[in-house]
Amino acid sequence: MTKTKRIVIVGGVAAGASAAARARRLSEHAEIILIERGPDVSFANCGLPYFIGGEIKNREALAVQTPQTLKAMLALDVRTNTEAVAIDRAGKRLQVRSLASGAEEWLAYDQLVLAPGAMPMRPPLPGIDDPRIFTLRSLQDMDRIKAAAATAQRVAVIGAGFIGLEMAEQFVHLGKQVTLVEMLDQILPPLDHPMTLLMEDELRRHKVELILGDGIESFSGEPALTCRLKSGRTVSADLVVLSIGVRPDTALAKAAGLELGPRGHIRVNGFMETSDPDIYAAGDAVEVKDFVTGDPVAVPLGGPANRQGRLAADHIFRPEQTKPYTGALGTAIVRVFDVAAGLTGWSEKRLRAANRPYRTVTVNDNHHAGYYPGAKPMLLKLLWEPATGRLLGAQATGFLGVDKRLDVLATAITGGLTIDDLAQLELSYAPPFGSAKDIVNLAAFTACNARDGLVTPVDAIPDDPSVQVVDTRPAPLVQAHPLTQVLSVNIPLTALRQRLGELDRNRPVVTVCAFGKTAYFAARILVQNGFTVSTLTGGIRAHFDPRSPAKLPTP
Repeated sequence: MTKTKRIVIVGGVAAGASAAARARRLSEHAEIILIERGPDVSFANCGLPYFIGGEIKNREALAVQTPQTLKAMLALDVRTNTEAVAIDRAGKRLQVRSLASGAEEWLAYDQLVLAPGAMPMRPPLPGIDDPRIFTLRSLQDMDRIKAAAATAQRVAVIGAGFIGLEMAEQFVHLGKQVTLVEMLDQILPPLDHPMTLLMEDELRRHKVELILGDGIESFSGEPALTCRLKSGRTVSADLVVLSIGVRPDTALAKAAGLELGPRGHIRVNGFMETSDPDIYAAGDAVEVKDFVTGDPVAVPLGGPANRQGRLAADHIFRPEQTKPYTGALGTAIVRVFDVAAGLTGWSEKRLRAANRPYRTVTVNDNHHAGYYPGAKPMLLKLLWEPATGRLLGAQATGFLGVDKRLDVLATAITGGLTIDDLAQLELSYAPPFGSAKDIVNLAAFTACNARDGLVTPVDAIPDDPSVQVVDTRPAPLVQAHPLTQVLSVNIPLTALRQRLGELDRNRPVVTVCAFGKTAYFAARILVQNGFTVSTLTGGIRAHFDPRSPAKLPTP
């Protein structure tokens, strides 16, 4: 008789719960024990901010599964409020402790799956233990923040990444006075700076005070909490939420001698096996392969965690049929009020820092046909490998349809598509949904034009007086929204052929317009008339800065 396999899983939520569910579907007879340190074994972690702000009304909706439902549906042995204490690799057993009684026991395993997740960073700053300072990881954290917000008027959110932005938005929904502090000079640090400006403007439009380029140094004070920043500036708040990143919860793995990466993540192979072949790991605590480059990377996102947990279970029960994990793209998106922004693959700043060759273009267009009511502008950035044209990354921001384009581009990167492939991609079209030439196609057209030398894109308007800046917008638009930062000449596209004599063929030209198309058309005219021309990629609107008095209005 075949011995019953025992699988012990440490950690629930995304990776652990997915591993447990997949394991049961592959083996009705395996003994599956799920250990969870907290009281909730499977909950919608990404929904926590939206319950705090009231968009999600029913708390129970966040509890995806309970120990009772998991036992009834999957016949799992679920042990909540139980901590994994130690791993005896030689004896293939796990020591666990009940947090309620303190009782300890050893659980033998055939395979062990580690899915401990990550913990919010809480640096040892003066005053950090003040009870008015919160981090958000669990349902209990969520409850505490929601309760504290009921009487708070002023809220400070430290960190303007994805979670920090979601929390700032939700506090505004609750009618709070919100200050958002970010150590870097932009919100959404994973994105390139110009791709964050529309969202930055949206935050200010909703009265969120943004403090950029200034980090937190200490906390103190009564009755209000004083947040002192590195610049010396202070922010008063009744409630503070720290959202400055996460660190892997890998003390158990380290103590067991499993191989870790330089930042403490558990190293795994393509089948989610650790350095011990009987121990698997998945989720926010692991270091996996970057899909684009093959380099080690940590991507603490729910989607990858779910897939990794499933893959680990597959390899335990059907190793010959299991395909290895292809790697992580880091595809992510966030919504702040009416604006969404996100990315997939590599950003320009990452490529530059890694000294990897790349080219990039930025384009502006509407999310669906401009003549159909409700068309909203969108900004899309493509990055590709010069030698092959293979896509390396993409970013998008706008009001509607951002998720659709990011998903298309994530799929394209996964499929190894090039800018030529993207130009030929056939996407669904009807006026309420898109355009005959979707912005994804348009970005690819622009990239191909740049590669083929038909356009030379630049990402900033030069202030060199020897460069002729030609503003090709219609005169009324230029008068309403002039370029005040540089000296320019306004020659609308329709008049350009007749006014070529006003330009000096011996001096370089940069053409600009609102969205980039007209400037490109003008550049083609000028190049074929003997001028050396560059074009502002994405148009003026792609580079407007909300902090500048010369900004363009948002449609």
